[in-house]
Amino acid sequence: MKLTQLDGLMAFWKVAQHRGFSAAAAELEVSPSAMSQAIRQLETRLGVRLLNRTTRSVSLTEAGEAYLARIGPALGQVIAAGEELNVLQGQPAGTLRLNAARISTALALQPILAGFLREHPHVQIELTNDEGFVDIVERGFDAGVRFGESVDRDMVAVPLGGPLSVAVVASPEYLRRVPAPLHPDELVRHNCVRLRFAATGAIYKWEFQVDGRMLEYEITGNLTISDTLFSVEAALEGVGLAYTFEQLALPHIRARRLKRVLDSFSPTFSAFHLYYPSRHDQPSKLKALIEYIKRRTP
Repeated sequence: MKLTQLDGLMAFWKVAQHRGFSAAAAELEVSPSAMSQAIRQLETRLGVRLLNRTTRSVSLTEAGEAYLARIGPALGQVIAAGEELNVLQGQPAGTLRLNAARISTALALQPILAGFLREHPHVQIELTNDEGFVDIVERGFDAGVRFGESVDRDMVAVPLGGPLSVAVVASPEYLRRVPAPLHPDELVRHNCVRLRFAATGAIYKWEFQVDGRMLEYEITGNLTISDTLFSVEAALEGVGLAYTFEQLALPHIRARRLKRVLDSFSPTFSAFHLYYPSRHDQPSKLKALIEYIKRRTP
């Protein structure tokens, strides 16, 4: 959103959303110094400090938190009202801010984005990849993409595609060194590529269907990653076993660069979902994306 004259209210709102000047300035297409000056002028007019600033971080003061709670919804409605004028002309418009993990971007969003943007040329999508879970409302996102079971109950969720099957894979070279496991209990003898959640610091436990029950297994390995897409690359390099989605591994399996193990124990998870706050006045740009997804989902 480009402003010809920077407004202090908008500047403060965006800095509060991004928790920083650089990202907020980039969204508004102005300089960080202009953002800082506009907020200082706003603070002078109000007679109160809204932000705590250090060289490394920005946080809201108590007054800033209270002020944001009052003006945030109002500014959102002002922007939505402007975008709705385009709807009267049959043209959803504006910047649609989405938050998704890289793997959900690759598997769920990437296949639909080009078609959606061709159909709605006045909509701009700003996609932020985030491996953790964020409060999309607090951070100013219109919607997010995560597994259906991970979405908070107070959100509305729309499926993106179908269920996803897990594949545990390793390179032929690795399996020549270490015999393939025949049961998940044998993972203790293997080097497994571990995933650490950035938000919590926890290591993901591999899940398997064993005797009709879903069991979690703590795995060990000398490589821990925070990017879910990198596990396949690590397996291709012979690091060890990778726990990934069949859709990502299948081309390498067919090319015999990877071999699948524990196939009979590998579970299937629900589809990725687009989720967003439950409210009646959804912006037209989000409504357009929801309708597009529903048309493409069986």
